[in-house]
Amino acid sequence: MSILSSVFVVHSMSFKWKTSFTFLLCMFLIFSVSAQKKVAISMDDIPNTKKYEKDDFQLGLLSKLDSIQIPISIFVIEGLIYKTDSISKNFSLLMEWTERPYTTLGNHSFNHNRSSEFTVEQLEQEVLKGEGISRELARYYGKDLKYFRFPFNDLGKDSLQQNAFKAQLKSLGYEIMPFTVESADWMYNAVYEHYLEQEDRSRTVAIGEAYVSQTLALFEFFEALSLEEYGRLIPQIYLCHDNSINEAYLPTIIEELSDRGYEFVGVEEALADPIYHQTNYYDKKWGVSWFYRWMEDQDEAMVWMRKEPSLESIQKQFDAIQN
Repeated sequence: MSILSSVFVVHSMSFKWKTSFTFLLCMFLIFSVSAQKKVAISMDDIPNTKKYEKDDFQLGLLSKLDSIQIPISIFVIEGLIYKTDSISKNFSLLMEWTERPYTTLGNHSFNHNRSSEFTVEQLEQEVLKGEGISRELARYYGKDLKYFRFPFNDLGKDSLQQNAFKAQLKSLGYEIMPFTVESADWMYNAVYEHYLEQEDRSRTVAIGEAYVSQTLALFEFFEALSLEEYGRLIPQIYLCHDNSINEAYLPTIIEELSDRGYEFVGVEEALADPIYHQTNYYDKKWGVSWFYRWMEDQDEAMVWMRKEPSLESIQKQFDAIQN
């Protein structure tokens, strides 16, 4: 073999080794990122007593979750129990939600009013009134009640009020429940129920599928943000609601996320990540993702917000229905 041929063979072997190594490294990184995907599902506005009555007291969404058996944190508005004439049945519904071994109980206030319009004393009243039944149920079923989610994720109108509220909640034994991903399911649900009432199946299905697509697109968006900001995927906390569209399509979203490598964890495990103990730099009352609250440079946060998958289509349909 000539010297030139020998050099070519060595070079070829080196190239193949480097190519194989690079390929394996890429596959390892892809697998590692996939293996790190975790999400905690959190659900607000429990129990949906108006829907419960309308559906002839069928468990609906809860029965779907029974078949899936993943951790779910639920945030209770006790005032909803008194929104229909079926108070005893509504109380039983809340018991059904609470007794499930896969649910973690949380407080979502009694009346679901904006906290930025409260004094500290008024917030305390909302919190304590909102735990009257839940606290007893938690004790009965051997569960904790230590998470509070602000209605509308309105933590207060400015940093002064937010700090006062945070201190007050801490004194009452509560942690503020954050979220990272939220896909305006309440808006999709309003349009979805509108077409359900009209018995327009094709549009109902189209809205449901659009909701699934939007949710998955947002997960992809916040995955990219997480990698950009922290160099890794943090455990996500998904915020959704007890409503019709989730009864029909949340199982699909869960299946899709599972196919994309997500592990479903309890909210306590997600919150154990030190990312969730960062400073909140966002001092306005609007309910933005915690990803944006953690950005010290709020101009940077605005840049990311503008890149989010658009809600323009569902917003137009929602506005048309409201008008």
